[in-house]
Amino acid sequence: MASQRTVSNGFHPEDRPSGDTLKLARDEKKEVSVSVEETGADTPSFPEGGTQAWLTLFGAFLFQYVTFGYINAFGVYQDFYIRSFLTDYTPSAIGWIGGTQIFLNFSSGVFVGRAFDRGYFYYLMAAGAFVHGLSLFMLSLSHQNSFYQVFLTNGVLLGLSGGLCYIPALGITSHYFHKKRPLAMGIASAGSALGSVLHPIMLNKLINGHIGFHNGVRISAALNVALLLIGLSVMRTRLPPKPVQTFPVLKWFKDPAFCASVASAWFIFLGLFYPVFYIQLLAVMRGVDRKFAFYALPILNAASFFGRIIPPMFAPKLGVFNVWVFCAISSGIVVLFMVLVRDVTGTVLVAIFYGFTSGGGIALVPSTVAVIANDVSELGTRIGILFVFAGLLGLFATPISGALLTKDYHWLNAGLFSGISLIIAGLCNVVARHYVAQRKGSHRV
Repeated sequence: MASQRTVSNGFHPEDRPSGDTLKLARDEKKEVSVSVEETGADTPSFPEGGTQAWLTLFGAFLFQYVTFGYINAFGVYQDFYIRSFLTDYTPSAIGWIGGTQIFLNFSSGVFVGRAFDRGYFYYLMAAGAFVHGLSLFMLSLSHQNSFYQVFLTNGVLLGLSGGLCYIPALGITSHYFHKKRPLAMGIASAGSALGSVLHPIMLNKLINGHIGFHNGVRISAALNVALLLIGLSVMRTRLPPKPVQTFPVLKWFKDPAFCASVASAWFIFLGLFYPVFYIQLLAVMRGVDRKFAFYALPILNAASFFGRIIPPMFAPKLGVFNVWVFCAISSGIVVLFMVLVRDVTGTVLVAIFYGFTSGGGIALVPSTVAVIANDVSELGTRIGILFVFAGLLGLFATPISGALLTKDYHWLNAGLFSGISLIIAGLCNVVARHYVAQRKGSHRV
């Protein structure tokens, strides 16, 4: 019967869409195609904001503040260990504590990044929070000149806690932001910069004050665990994980842009942490008033806070790689001038300029990987691979700097090593930028 016939396009005759309906469907199809073009063929559109997006970003900010921000405050511990707590050991030996923190914080990413892509975000963050609290409370029980106790707690456990959280805290922003991803990752990364400002002030007041080392560490541990619990409670994942993920990792290493980025990360980690770990000690040894010298690291990290927000704001217009290369090479030049520090003015200038430029470089590393990646679902794994190589060199960077420094404090040797490494890192990413620009047909990359 006629009432039972359907036309070839699948509509029943009575249900044939009107002209307005067809126009609306065409508009919706156009909107979907734009979303796919902007975000990738197999990913949904991104809200680029909203209550849950900003809450998740705030939680990521807190985790960065507590974990990597605390690691960046190791300069306070370095100074305290060398002068008071681990006096039986050389600066190079003590440097292994900071080097181990860096190594585990980043090299854990080869496993953590894959686990994040597979949907284990909450497990990673909860485990990281637990290990962070455990490390500091156990450190508060350590004994003077007991190197293994300090190494296992302040080095191994604290570095592992940061490694469990670092990539997930940055990667979760990719669930909510695409166009604003460099800025969102910069804001999350700025949490570690703010932590690097406030943790050293707090630790110097506690450890070098009447409260003392052990109780001071316990107080900082309690505050940190509370903040981690708040951060964990407000973050939410958005994109479903793929049940089975097989990434062509070996094929990635045939991409010259990715290989150049990995090489750049090697040299970045060789030079990045020398000023952070040694600027307070340098100021003290060069005769700067000790009360002011304690603020050298907070000043550096305050500048880093702004460096992690302002350069990423310009990255979409100027190009992520363009801004990153400028930050890396500028950081290396500033470190070369660090050997000339003799007074308060020199200390402040080096702290501000190095903090700002290095902060911009740190914040933009995940964004450079995102530009190279084929899809957002492989971002965590790619960042993890990048950091496992970088973290391996980070393990040796601080001991190398300590060995170059020696007990006679040869600041020129260590400064040249760090500064030249940062400049080479910038040049490596010039190569990566060249291949990305060829691929995209634009120099604004």
